Amino acid sequence: MDREREIVKGSAIGIVGNMVLVAFKLVVGFASHSIAIVLDGVNNATDALSSVVTIVGTKLAGRRPDARHPFGYGRVEYLTSVVIAVIILAAGLMSLKESVVKIVHPGTPSYSAIAIVVIVVAILAKVALGFCFKHYGDKTRCEALIASGVDSNYDAVLSAGTLVVALTQNLWGINIDGIVGLVISLVVCKAGIDVLRDALGPIIGQPEDKALVGAIEQYALSFPEVEGVCDVVLDDFGPHRTLGLVRVAVPDDLTARQVGVLTRRVAEGLRRKLGVLAMVGICAENTTDEFAPMEAALRELVEGEPAVLQCHGFYVDGQAKVCYFDLVVNFEADRQAVERAMVAAMKEKFPGYEYNVQVDADYEQCANGGRTARA
Repeated sequence: MDREREIVKGSAIGIVGNMVLVAFKLVVGFASHSIAIVLDGVNNATDALSSVVTIVGTKLAGRRPDARHPFGYGRVEYLTSVVIAVIILAAGLMSLKESVVKIVHPGTPSYSAIAIVVIVVAILAKVALGFCFKHYGDKTRCEALIASGVDSNYDAVLSAGTLVVALTQNLWGINIDGIVGLVISLVVCKAGIDVLRDALGPIIGQPEDKALVGAIEQYALSFPEVEGVCDVVLDDFGPHRTLGLVRVAVPDDLTARQVGVLTRRVAEGLRRKLGVLAMVGICAENTTDEFAPMEAALRELVEGEPAVLQCHGFYVDGQAKVCYFDLVVNFEADRQAVERAMVAAMKEKFPGYEYNVQVDADYEQCANGGRTARA
């Protein structure tokens, strides 16, 4: 599948469909003096503009990496979603202002049978466009198209609200045009805020994709030398462009040559099978049970400390008398205080050792008690 071509195709369908709706709604809205229909048409125009922005953003995001941007331009696609969110919010705020004016100074809208038919057609068209955007968005994993699909579904509901305005006016002579326009504006603003939140997530940084992390761990554990997976930290540089660090636990009697071959094989497999460009590091595993009581004591301490979500990377250098381990601490806790408390407790139980502790953030939002290990 040519991802860029599919995104452009879906966006082009959206442009044509929305511009047809703009023409219909503006003609009917001005003819019937309905602010609700006119605002609905303006919203469709912003939808068409959103599709144009999606095409431009996709073209820019597809550029090859260069010296100024060695990781490529993939994140431009997320910025596209931000632009779409701003467009939606601007349209919502403008229509909010007009709706308030209409409530304060109401007119007398009239809806002909043709106007009502146009509104019904618009509802069906927006539902169809919503399905179209969702189809191409899911197919290409394009957040901008998915956002356009959500917005299109909102529009269908809002057009249904306009239909209620027309029926209420024609059947009972009650003018609720400004009120429905106000509701339309608020729902459009909410849609813009939701799209903005989803678009900013990958740019600011969010928890790792649990499904992808699970696939990485499962692949790494397929190598007989790998006893467990200690850390998976990923960075999103755009759709299908993921860089990361994976640390695997291996027996401490492996040679440097064996470790070199293993990490290269794991890294190559992650790139080829999962599309993840990862640096693979190691943490040593004690090959004897000499330090099992020490590890058991640490596990017991971890279970009694709610702030610690994980403990992994346990290794004792018996000759140097140094104990290494990693702690994953939740964001609410004082990490340094937790580290000091754990080290003090271990020193009290095993005073002859130094403790080298690495405190990690909860990148994966996990809640289990240790690293992912071989079953």
